[in-house]
Amino acid sequence: MTDRALFEQVGEIIRGSTPPGLGTPHVQVRHNGVKAWFGDPAPQREHYEAQIIPADIAPGTRTQAIEIGFHAEHRDEPDNEAALARLLTTETAWRAELGDDPVTGVFLGRGTWRRISETWPDPDLGEPDVPFDIGVRLVDYIRALEPHRRHRV
Repeated sequence: MTDRALFEQVGEIIRGSTPPGLGTPHVQVRHNGVKAWFGDPAPQREHYEAQIIPADIAPGTRTQAIEIGFHAEHRDEPDNEAALARLLTTETAWRAELGDDPVTGVFLGRGTWRRISETWPDPDLGEPDVPFDIGVRLVDYIRALEPHRRHRV
């Protein structure tokens, strides 16, 4: 299976598993990942993403990793910091759903962006359950974070 085919399957899981109360997710599949967001159909600077990242930016990884989670990728760093800060005000609530795996802070590979995400080091992308596992975990992030992201303080 190609990486694009893997992420096409992940996209279908996102479309089929996102809670209806959040609306229909917009999904963009690329050769190395998938993004999902709500609202405006144009890709959003704040989105959920699963992607392949190289070992040199993924701690504890030998070859590559899958990163799964939320990204704030505004042009201006203060906007990214504000997006993360809003979600950190409800960290106790979303941590109860996501557990201890999510790391908050600076984006992997770009210091001006922010993230709440986890990495899976050295995955076997040929395993038949990998698209399901990635898709379900990304939907976990959507379920846990999107209601808090929408509720602006």
